[in-house]
This record gives sequence, structure tokens and C-alpha cells, in this order.
Amino acid sequence: MNPIAKAREAVTSHSTPTIPNTEPEATTPTADSANAPVVALRGAAVRVGGRALWSGVDLRIGAGEFTAVLGPNGVGKSTMIKVLLGALPAAAGDVRVLGARPGQANDRIGYLPQRRSFDATLRIRGIDVVRLGLDGDRWGVPLPFPSARRRADRARVDEVIELVGASAYAHRPIGQCSGGEQQRLLIAQALVRRPELLLLDEPLDSLDLPNQGAVAALVGRICHQEGVSVVMVAHDVNPILHHLDRVVYLAEGGAATGTPTEVITSETLTRLYGTPVEVLRASDGRLVVVGQPEAPALHTDRHDTPGSGHDAR
Repeated sequence: MNPIAKAREAVTSHSTPTIPNTEPEATTPTADSANAPVVALRGAAVRVGGRALWSGVDLRIGAGEFTAVLGPNGVGKSTMIKVLLGALPAAAGDVRVLGARPGQANDRIGYLPQRRSFDATLRIRGIDVVRLGLDGDRWGVPLPFPSARRRADRARVDEVIELVGASAYAHRPIGQCSGGEQQRLLIAQALVRRPELLLLDEPLDSLDLPNQGAVAALVGRICHQEGVSVVMVAHDVNPILHHLDRVVYLAEGGAATGTPTEVITSETLTRLYGTPVEVLRASDGRLVVVGQPEAPALHTDRHDTPGSGHDAR
């Protein structure tokens, strides 16, 4: 495989996937639907391998709202992202994304899957990674002369790189960027087509605490200043807590939705788990969730070990 093909294969896996459309074509949204929620779930449920991961989920996400999907491993957090993309059908209930059935409005969605490490020898530049989010699905050789479209594309790439604060290293090979720098560039890639909804699957995974806080603040700023709705899967609520508008907490096949102060409480989590759970606030403001047995140790950066069989997060 030549270097260009290898580079394209390495980075295009981060772009929004093209999901086959198996649903009836949705009607064009009208003026009456202008205030409709960006994401709406009503009594939604999902099954994987014959096992119900969660059910009875009711959720409404408005424009410019930041929502976190939380819970321990194996409860189907990443599966919820797949449902919103139309990659996995809901087993029950109703799901609407941008006023349409899942999968029918993916051109208006930015998607960042679970992070994959780049080979340190990969020479493709950060700016090229971002541009692949704009034209990575196009075929052919670029025309050798400038055009209005190419100038507009170049300006948009520069714009989102500046938006995420990556201008200083965007021309550096992606393999030589730090984890936090790579994540900023990948967020820029997901934003380059001006999405109305941004789906982030564990974007803070494998980052140290300072970078977790920096990326969380970046996503919160983009969400509230740019009016992009964000759904983020996370293990630890603390880095993003102060930026959140809404929380979806999955556990034991059920779900609790609402504001952080409504959901992350001893009463709500005790009801969700069916066992005593206590939510404490440390002196530095971080939340600590404790209970019996081991399962309620929820907000730690704990991951499944290879071969554990818990691949539905």
C-alpha cells in the first residue's frame, strides 16, 4: 500500500460513517418543526445479542445543549451513539435525530468514534487529517488550478483548526502530536462540515487530567457558543460536569435522564441500581459515588481487559 493510501486508511475511520438507509424516506422538515428537539427518544430500548442493554429511555436534547451519557462498562453507552447514527435499530420506542429517523440526517452530524492511536511514523499532517473530514469521501485527483470551492474549503479548514486552538501544530505530522493535540485535531475534523449535532464516543479516554479538562472545556465552548448540540459518552463526569446541560445515566438495563443535579444524586442512583448508592462531593468539587456491592464504583477511568467479553459500553 502506498503512503497516501495508508494515511487515508489510518484517518478516515474517524469520519461520520455512511449508514445504509433501510427506513422509509423522511419528509422534509417544515417551519413548524424549527423548534423540534435535535434528539428525541421516547420509550426507547435496545437489544444486542438477545440481551436488553437499556429500555424505557425518554430524552429530549435541544439545540446547543451538552449531554453526557454515563454509566459503568457494559451498559450500552456507545451503543446509544450507534442507535443515534442508525447503525443499530432500536428494539422498542421511538427515536428521532434532527427531525428524522436515525441514519437519514447523518450529513448533518459530526462523529468522533472511540480514540485510536496514530502510528508515530505516520507523516500525514494534522491539517490534512482535518481536511479529510471535508473531502475524504471524494474520489479523484484534485484539479491543478484554484477554484472558489477549493478556496472556501481551505478557509473552512483553517477556521475550525483555529476554533479548537490547534493552529500552532496543525502542520506537524499527526503521529508526532500529543494525545491532547490529536484529539483537538479530530474534533476539528468532526466539525469541519458545520454539523448541527456532534457525537463523541469517549473523547477523554487515555488523556491525562489536564488534557481531559482542556478538551472538555473546548467541547463545552463549541457547544454553547457555536450552537452545536453535543452528545458525549464518558466514564468520568467530573471533567465535564460544569459544562453539562443534561445527563443520561445507564445502569442495570434502565436509565435516568435529566440535569446533572437531578440525576447524579444518592436517591436517583439508588433507585436506578436497586441497591444503596451514595453520592459524595469531595473538597475539590469532584463527585465520588460509593455503594454496595462493587458495581457502583462508576466514575473511574476503568476499562474492560482484553477478552473480558464486555464489548458493549
